[in-house]
Amino acid sequence: MQTRITKIGKDQPEYIEIHCYRISDEVREIIAFVKSRQGQLTGTADERQYEIAVSDVFFIESVDNKTFIYTKNKVYETRHKLYELEEILKEKRFLRVSKSTLLNLMKVSAIKPALNSRFTAELFSGEQVIITRKYVPELKKALKGDK
Repeated sequence: MQTRITKIGKDQPEYIEIHCYRISDEVREIIAFVKSRQGQLTGTADERQYEIAVSDVFFIESVDNKTFIYTKNKVYETRHKLYELEEILKEKRFLRVSKSTLLNLMKVSAIKPALNSRFTAELFSGEQVIITRKYVPELKKALKGDK
């Protein structure tokens, strides 16, 4: 499959066009990947409100009835509950990995076994996120592409 990129002006809308003989699994994966990178969340930091690209989010965590969005360099608070974000992000390669954490699978550099049938996800940011044993089967399905 060939890839071509055409540069456009700032004032023109960006788009992706796929030309194919048939829609194969490879094409479906490309489409799913592109869709998973789109979207924004709203968060607050330093008493200011920000729009955060979903592709910039490493993980989301709920602590003491507050929900936080973690990016590479900043932490934002959001008014959304974790279950609401889980629903919003389910098609964006996010997965619940504990009672209080959603993980962006696109930001995981490695997964290692930990104690008590748990796993640890190492992120490209250098942070580590614990995957509790209850969510390990879902993680395995997602990594195999079954989810």
